[in-house]
Amino acid sequence: MNDFLEPVQSTVGMRLAVFHKTTFNYGSPVTESVNTLHLEPRTFPYQKTLGAIIRIIPATRVRRFTDLFQNITHHFELQGSHNRLEIESRIRVHNLPLDISQASRTATPLAFGDLSIREQIWPYLQESRWVSRHPEVWRQAVDLSSGFTSVYDQAFAMMQWIYQEFRYEPGATNVNTHLEEAFQLRCGVCQDFSHVMLGLCRSVGIPARYASGYLYNGPRDSLVGAQASHAWTEVFLPGAGWIGFDPTNNTLADERYVKISVGRDYEDVAPVRGSYRGSGHCRMEVFVEVEKI
Repeated sequence: MNDFLEPVQSTVGMRLAVFHKTTFNYGSPVTESVNTLHLEPRTFPYQKTLGAIIRIIPATRVRRFTDLFQNITHHFELQGSHNRLEIESRIRVHNLPLDISQASRTATPLAFGDLSIREQIWPYLQESRWVSRHPEVWRQAVDLSSGFTSVYDQAFAMMQWIYQEFRYEPGATNVNTHLEEAFQLRCGVCQDFSHVMLGLCRSVGIPARYASGYLYNGPRDSLVGAQASHAWTEVFLPGAGWIGFDPTNNTLADERYVKISVGRDYEDVAPVRGSYRGSGHCRMEVFVEVEKI
């Protein structure tokens, strides 16, 4: 599945390095640990992967493959007893400046009727595990999109509304919070904001997908979400393809964003997902560092 046409290669842009470490400390030895990772990016339009290393402690064999959404995925198992699990990733990317043509900015939803486009966007118009077509969400989406003719302007209005109406509040929700709950609470974190925007877009026929990765917060920026994994929404713009809209920061996902994986919602792109047999007491620590190189 192509994301969209490859942009012209350039030496300009931004090179970024990401270090991500997740540590699990168990209350007592555990066994039969099975884990799936989304920590290595493929090369996307506007983003080229320069290098990626995944390290697991205790050492074990890691299987690397691409999933249904073409995300690079790692899978490993630890059958033996262990008290601690460390997962590290180090990646480097070269991002190009985002360039959206005027034709793409003014394209209307009528373009989605093209059969070649519908094949790419169909999965991202449907309900998914954490994103439903709720009547209240649909009603809000209709209000927000009315008066705008282009897909870009409609999506931008939805992004701005979430940024203005929702409060960023870590701890108010968790990874299992559904779109409908976040919509009622009017608060949460980047995962919740992205799910709400997915619901708004899809309910009025705008294809939208979930993007997971990282955010570089430069010396003059005050962006939210740079301290850990970040999430945003991508909308399919006719002629341009998948373009990121970040409702947490009210900005397009430009060269400051490092995209790791995409899917229908968080369920498809979780950075680390796994299970084990043993102690119910587990302390997880996450450290993320994004640097310009």
